[in-house]
Amino acid sequence: MTEQPRRLQVLQAIVEDYVALSEPVGSKAIVERHALGVSSATVRNDMAALEEEGLIVAPHTSAGRVPTDKGYRVFVDRISEVKPLSPAERRAVQALLDSEQDTEHMMEATVRLLAQLTHQVAVAQFPHEDGSTVRHLELVSLTPTRVLAVLILSTGRVDQRVVPLERLVAEDDLAALRLLLLQAMIGRGAGQAAALLDAAVTGVRPEQRPTADALVGAVRSLLEAGRQDRIVMAGTANLARSTGDFGASIGPILEALEEQVVLLRLLTEMEQDAHGVSVRIGSENAGSLADTSVVAAAYGPGAVAKVGVVGPTRMDYPGTMASVRAIARYLSRILTP
Repeated sequence: MTEQPRRLQVLQAIVEDYVALSEPVGSKAIVERHALGVSSATVRNDMAALEEEGLIVAPHTSAGRVPTDKGYRVFVDRISEVKPLSPAERRAVQALLDSEQDTEHMMEATVRLLAQLTHQVAVAQFPHEDGSTVRHLELVSLTPTRVLAVLILSTGRVDQRVVPLERLVAEDDLAALRLLLLQAMIGRGAGQAAALLDAAVTGVRPEQRPTADALVGAVRSLLEAGRQDRIVMAGTANLARSTGDFGASIGPILEALEEQVVLLRLLTEMEQDAHGVSVRIGSENAGSLADTSVVAAAYGPGAVAKVGVVGPTRMDYPGTMASVRAIARYLSRILTP
């Protein structure tokens, strides 16, 4: 075996052992745990070369080394194949996601499951509704002056809003208004449907005008809600348990996750590699997320929205990439008409 492939094997051994044990890795441990067929002296020489290349570093004066962000990047780029989930994991994913009919609940269940699979913070952008169409509108009378508006899109997304009315509305009038609005919207995208709402109720009787205007405003808000970027998250406690990987920097990381603006921008910028996932490591992430790694994959209609995890750079990249990609594929299967 030539020097360069062997050095990459040494780097892989250091990454795997450090991720598993959270301890600097020495040459003796590599020889004992990995069948490289060379002596400790040869491994030490390889480690010295890797350190010169900036792929590993000594955290203190001990003989052990840990990967740098650059070292993790070389390791991730050399992953030739993303392993599939185990049969038990696949069954768990399919059973959970197939049981969720409402998009809101499905996304919440998705991030909880992904956090459990990866032991990281799981995040997901809600599916963009730009390519979706209106499937149904229901107006339910709660009281004579309160109506529940329920909007269902082709992606399965269900949004609802309680609409207060200025005056009493009869059931027949409410049914007639619902039919006018639904006829204007059904089969149309959210933007086009919102633009047609006012014209749909132009012919209503004067006494119906306040009710019609209130309903139009509520339905327009529901249509616009589906077009906004927002994130659902789970597993923040997993990040807190990794404080040893962050030191004093965990506070800004938690703030960035809570504010979501930085994370949304990052997810939007990430582009998938040949494995169908995106991996940003450490310093590749700007600002408060510079001490984290983010693994994400696109899903859904148009593959615009992302689902993924945020965690320390000391991460099980092959396992995390497999879980993220599998979840994204299941979501796409469910949400794509």
